[in-house]
Amino acid sequence: MRTAIILAAGAGTKMWPFAEIRPKAMIPVATKPLIAHQVESLKALGYSKVIIVGGKLHGQIRNYFREHGPSVSSKQGMDIIVVTDEKAQGTATSLCAARSACADEDILVLYGDTLVDQADLERLAASFEQRSGTEAAAALVHPLGQEPSSDWICCRLEDGNVEHIMGHPRDDYSHRFCAFAFSKDFWAYASTNSGLFTSVQVGMMPPLEGHLEMSLLDCMNDGYAVRAVETIGEFVDLDKPWHILLANEIVARRECAKLTGHVLAEGASIDPSASIEGFVKLGVGSKIGRNVIIEGSVIVGDHTTIENGAILKGSHMIGNDTYIGNYCFLSEGTTVGSHCVVNHCAELDGVIFDTVYLYHYMEFYGVIGTSTDLGAATVCGTLRFDDGSTSHRIKGRRETPREHSNAIYLGDFVRTGVNAILMPGVKVGVYSVVGSGVILEEDVPNRSLLYVKQDLVRKEWGPSKYGW
Repeated sequence: MRTAIILAAGAGTKMWPFAEIRPKAMIPVATKPLIAHQVESLKALGYSKVIIVGGKLHGQIRNYFREHGPSVSSKQGMDIIVVTDEKAQGTATSLCAARSACADEDILVLYGDTLVDQADLERLAASFEQRSGTEAAAALVHPLGQEPSSDWICCRLEDGNVEHIMGHPRDDYSHRFCAFAFSKDFWAYASTNSGLFTSVQVGMMPPLEGHLEMSLLDCMNDGYAVRAVETIGEFVDLDKPWHILLANEIVARRECAKLTGHVLAEGASIDPSASIEGFVKLGVGSKIGRNVIIEGSVIVGDHTTIENGAILKGSHMIGNDTYIGNYCFLSEGTTVGSHCVVNHCAELDGVIFDTVYLYHYMEFYGVIGTSTDLGAATVCGTLRFDDGSTSHRIKGRRETPREHSNAIYLGDFVRTGVNAILMPGVKVGVYSVVGSGVILEEDVPNRSLLYVKQDLVRKEWGPSKYGW
C-alpha cells in the first residue's frame, strides 16, 4: 500500500471564523498547514503518491504544494495530486472523486482536518496488511474518553473488530474514527453511497450527506469484517475553534521535546546575556538577543529576532521573519506565525497565524487569524466573575468546551482599536473591526464594524470657576 488519499473538501462551518477564507486542512498548526503535517508523515512512512481531494477553496492547497506540481514527482520523491470535489456532498463522494487518480490498489484514507500520530498510521497499515480474505478494511479508532458521543460518528468494538457504527448516538458507543485502510473491493461501496446516514437512533436528524462511515457499515452488513486499531498517540480532529489550540499545544510540546541541545543554522546566534533553561533551534539568520528569558525549549524559523527582555515560557513554535521583543511575554505552548510582531509589553497565550501585529500593552488569550492588527491596549478577559466556562454557539447549537472555553477567537483580516476589551469566549468574523473602547460581549459576524457612539457635554470653564 503506497497510495494515500486525504479528504479535504468539507466546508468547515463549525470552525467559524477560521474556515471562511481557507480550507480546514490549511489551518496552521505549529507554523505550517495541518495538511503539511499529514504529507510529511506519509512521506516518512514510504508512501509514493498522495491524492488530496479539495473543495471550493482547493486552489490554496494546490498553491501550497506548487513546488511539487499537481501531478509530478516532487523533490521529496512523492507524487502529490490535487483533485476537486466542489459540490462537497460528503466524504464518500470526495473519496470517489479521487478514483480516477488511483491505480487498482489498496489505499490509506485520512481526513484532512485531523492531527494523527505517525506511529498510529504505521500500525494501521501494518494491521491491514495482515488481514484475512473476509476483511475489506481496517479503521484507526480513538477512545471518546470524556467527549460526548453525540458530537461524532461513533463505533463499538468487539474482539478487535468494529462491531457497529452509529451516527451521533446518545450513549453506549466508545470510539470514533481517525483514518482507514481500504482494499480495492471497497470502491463498490463508496460509489453506491446513498447520501443519507441511516444508522441513527430514533429521533435523531441526519443531514443529506454521503458519509464514508455509512459505506463502511454497508460493507460490514454484507459480511465483511473491519479491523479496529486503537490509537496510542495523540489525536485531534480540528472541528471547532478550540481544537486549533489543542493541536498546536500537542505539536509544540512534541517537537520541542525532541531537542537534546541547541541547534543553530547558518548565521544564527544567541547573546550571552540570554537565560535559557531548555534548548533552542534557530533557523538561518535568526537570533536571540540581550536579556531574553526562555524557560523551556523553542523552535524558531528563519530570520526571526527575539530580543530586549522578551520572556518565553517554553514549548514554542515561531515562524520566519518575525520580531518578538521589548519585554513581551509568551505563555507555555504559544505558537507564533511568520511575519508577525509581538512587541512592547504584549502578553500572548495561544496561537497567532501569519502577519499578526501585537504592538503595545495588550493581553490576548486564544487564536488570531492572519493579517490581524490589534490596537494598543487591546485586552481580553480570561476569567469570568463566576469562575465558570463560557458556552459557545456552533451552527446554532450551544456547546461548552472542556478546554479553552474562555479563549477569544479573532478571524482573518480583523482590526481592533485602542483599549478594546474582548470578553471571554467571543468570536469575531473575518474582515471585521472592533472599534476603540468597545466592550465586546457577543460574537461579531463577518464584514462588520462596531464602534462606540459617544455623547459629549460641553460647558463654559475658566478662571472664574476658581474665584478669579
